[in-house]
Amino acid sequence: MPLDLLIRYANLPDGRTNQDIAVKDGRIVEVRPAIEAEAVREIEARNRLVSPPFVDTHFHMDATLSLGIPRLNESGTLLEGIALWGELKPLLIVEAVVERALRYCDLAVAQGLLAIRTHVDVCDDRLTGVEALLDVRERMKPYLDLQLVAFPQDGYYRSPSAAENLKRALDMGVDVVGGIPHFERTMQDGAASVRALCEIAAERGLRVDMHCDETDDPLSRHIETLAYETHRLGLQGRVVGSHLTSMHSMDNHYVSKLLPLIAEAGVHAVANPVINIVIQGRHDTYPKRRGLTRVAEMRSHGVNVAFGQDCVMDPWYSLGNADMLEVAHMGLHVGQLTSREAMRFCFDAVTANPARAMGLEGYGLEPGCHADLVVLQAEDPIEAIRLKATRLFVVRRGQIIAETPARRTALSLPERPGAVDAANYAPRAVQ
Repeated sequence: MPLDLLIRYANLPDGRTNQDIAVKDGRIVEVRPAIEAEAVREIEARNRLVSPPFVDTHFHMDATLSLGIPRLNESGTLLEGIALWGELKPLLIVEAVVERALRYCDLAVAQGLLAIRTHVDVCDDRLTGVEALLDVRERMKPYLDLQLVAFPQDGYYRSPSAAENLKRALDMGVDVVGGIPHFERTMQDGAASVRALCEIAAERGLRVDMHCDETDDPLSRHIETLAYETHRLGLQGRVVGSHLTSMHSMDNHYVSKLLPLIAEAGVHAVANPVINIVIQGRHDTYPKRRGLTRVAEMRSHGVNVAFGQDCVMDPWYSLGNADMLEVAHMGLHVGQLTSREAMRFCFDAVTANPARAMGLEGYGLEPGCHADLVVLQAEDPIEAIRLKATRLFVVRRGQIIAETPARRTALSLPERPGAVDAANYAPRAVQ
């Protein structure tokens, strides 16, 4: 029997070149040079990067594409965004949330983004977003993996019905327990919410993904409590601390204690560079803080760090396009991650690292993994970020679900090439 798909002469993110990838029954069955086999479909990826799909482990799909409803965020601040979301929530209907979310998922699939973890607000007693995104999760199952986080946007204790609604959402099938401790009324309430939410996750055998310390306040230290509760409850490897922007303002001595605690607890970290570079530092004059957490320092302590998109055209952010290479590009610049090794990490931060944080099974390019992959118009991960490379083919479970023509620009210059492909204009000797 022929293979379902055979990709020839692929460059892989780990540096291997001229690799053939054989696919049968939705799984990768072999990866090596010069596979001799017939296939129903072949892709020649000569000098092209073939990667596992992009993964976004921090997003708000219940709000996406709602820009301008009922008004715009004029200040650009986090708090006005939250207030605006409070004005929008009563206007939400399931059908509208589903329609916007499906449109976003179409865009994501076209960009090779095949796994998303989205937070869904549970402070609406109707649980409109929960009902809508459970529907979307089922509809999009053939095309992408969608994890839902029960997120008490207005505070687990601060919102009168959040605690009950969060349990209702989990009973309905939401996957992950969320929280926002820095938005509670006091630091003590914030710490108590971390404790209570982690206990719920431990009792139910679920993962945790906490909006944690998304503030410029260096005294917001809920990540310390999250690391402690993770260790106390045996949740190692199942907990994510998202944003962590207060860490950019913390005293270095305190951080020297904090980072080993995060690593010891096995807490994953998610930075959202595109959003936090525009939201944080709004109260600064100059010098003005960047707003990105300490990515390089966490990496040096062995913490798994991923990048998330967070928002697209919603109350917090008016731009975005489901392009995780754009997120990696911003993270590279804001974090000054410019060594060759660090730039390769930025590619991992939107592929393998978030897949690990989400606990995705069968992710990767080894035999036995799901045949989910992307063929990019670039030779390696650094070039893919530099060019925000075109996704030539997107494959899900061995089936091609999206194709985009290679990007070339026609020229009318005497005695010069007739077309330019930016991927051909890179030094070949750089490793």
